[in-house]
Amino acid sequence: MSDHQVKRVGVLGAGTMGGGIAQCAAQAGCEVVIRDVSESALSAGREAIESSLARLLKKDRITAEDREQTMSRISTTLEMGEAAEGMDLIVEAIPERMDLKVEAFSFLGANAPAHAILGTNTSSLSVTEIAAASGCADRVIGMHFFNPVPVMKLLELVRGMNTSDETMDRAKAFGDRIGKESVVVNDWPGFATSRLGIILGCEAIRMVEQGVAAPADIDRAMELGYRHPMGPLKLTDLVGLDVRLAIMEHLFRELGEQFRPPTLLRQMVRAGKLGRKSGEGFYQYGG
Repeated sequence: MSDHQVKRVGVLGAGTMGGGIAQCAAQAGCEVVIRDVSESALSAGREAIESSLARLLKKDRITAEDREQTMSRISTTLEMGEAAEGMDLIVEAIPERMDLKVEAFSFLGANAPAHAILGTNTSSLSVTEIAAASGCADRVIGMHFFNPVPVMKLLELVRGMNTSDETMDRAKAFGDRIGKESVVVNDWPGFATSRLGIILGCEAIRMVEQGVAAPADIDRAMELGYRHPMGPLKLTDLVGLDVRLAIMEHLFRELGEQFRPPTLLRQMVRAGKLGRKSGEGFYQYGG
């Protein structure tokens, strides 16, 4: 096994997932460079990290010095090359579109150091297909984090067809370092978590569509009866109805009828009811 320890981390995408991954890496002592396509996205990402750290400070989970040191380890850039050059690990957390991921990994394969792990935070797309674009598929691995990244303990590591044992071992070691518990799955549509989570959400939406029960009662049943921290419809609102629809459509194509998106979900997305980010989904948010 290589002795390359992860000291420098590049993160592609300053959104909710990318920012959370960057925060965890910086808190663990890594130097982090976040790349996104606009200064506004980078500023919003940095502000979100600062807010997250402020909450941890308020709860006495970190010190003021911890917060300052964490932020000092994070820099931002508009140039993908700066998030690749000299990195030991690069994690892609860009929108869930295969064309964008293929483009990113083609660049990373040509520009990242030869020892760097290339991770994708995809929740359902083929790691094997993404890896093929890099020209160094042995170093590509699925690193599926969960929202909010600083809080959620799980890291789903997805082995592509050509992912090497060394890459898997180094990814596990990084997960341990940032306080995550890893599960390992093989590359299959939806992996383990998305496949199970989506089918539960899909069925919950069908139950609303059929008038079986109100959203709040369906969610409460799962929270109280199965000890889920959040019901499937609240989770759908949190993730975004448009995001869930895209994943369902992908899994429907790959795995079949059980993942066919409910008509109600399509109608809500067309109406702009996307969940928390739009102010309305299965629940109302804000004013």
